[in-house]
Amino acid sequence: MKKFVPVTVSPRTGKIGLLFYVPIAYATRSAGQKYPVLVNFHGGGFTIGSAADDARFAHAVTSQSDAVFVSVNYRLAPEYPFPTAVEDGVDAILYLAQHADELGIDAQNMAVNGFSAGGNLAFSVPLLLHDWITRSQAAVNVGDHGKVSDKISPTLANFKIRAIMAWYPSLDFTVPRAARKATNPRQDKELPTILTDLFDAAYSTTGESGSPYLSPAAAPTRLLTALPDVIVLYPCQWDGLAAEARRFKERLEHETDKKTVYCIIADARHGFDRAPNPFRSSTKREKYYKQACDELLHIFASP
Repeated sequence: MKKFVPVTVSPRTGKIGLLFYVPIAYATRSAGQKYPVLVNFHGGGFTIGSAADDARFAHAVTSQSDAVFVSVNYRLAPEYPFPTAVEDGVDAILYLAQHADELGIDAQNMAVNGFSAGGNLAFSVPLLLHDWITRSQAAVNVGDHGKVSDKISPTLANFKIRAIMAWYPSLDFTVPRAARKATNPRQDKELPTILTDLFDAAYSTTGESGSPYLSPAAAPTRLLTALPDVIVLYPCQWDGLAAEARRFKERLEHETDKKTVYCIIADARHGFDRAPNPFRSSTKREKYYKQACDELLHIFASP
């Protein structure tokens, strides 16, 4: 199932696509039955990729966590640079909250997931969403509805993001790419510099690196406290992004009351689960996908 949603948050007009993966029983669900929902952001350096890239994990989630999986086709750089992808993610969540009943999803039981660049969006989208709602509430309080999207006010209290799950995420653009790569104990496992430089140049400028919506790991504590209650991180050992994931985990533990689940994937490079052959099984991938789905089951079953 696909939906195309007009954007309301970004000043760059257009539409975003939402790709739905659903449990087998979804089609015959009873009236009023609602499923928990995992909102997903694909990887690709904010410049390539599509909502269908994470189909393997989508099928794991729908079958093992009994949840609806919604993958977001956010708009890509360089045509749509930062912060368009973040704004599109906010629109996706607002749409799901507003249409939860007709979609058969429980907007009070949502989680967000992302891979690589999508792992960045898994954090930056809830941060921007929190800021947008705060400003919306302020405008409603003073009766100035013209400053915020009409789409936001009716859904302010109608959804809850319970958790963030991020796989080998890019979290801190305040650290130069070369310094990030230098932390990798296996330099031969790094992504090619020409590729990562292209991604970075296409998506943002150096002057934007300190934005919490680009570098969530560098966000002030007051913003981090607004994140969902559960944070699940899956960095890869042979990845220049692993060090910033560890630092972020330590910040969350020391500066917030979030529950942090941190599992470094040993002897694995960035994108370890992206085997080019769709028919090739990966014991490591299946192991961690199963672990993640079990974690989601626990999160969605929590009061």
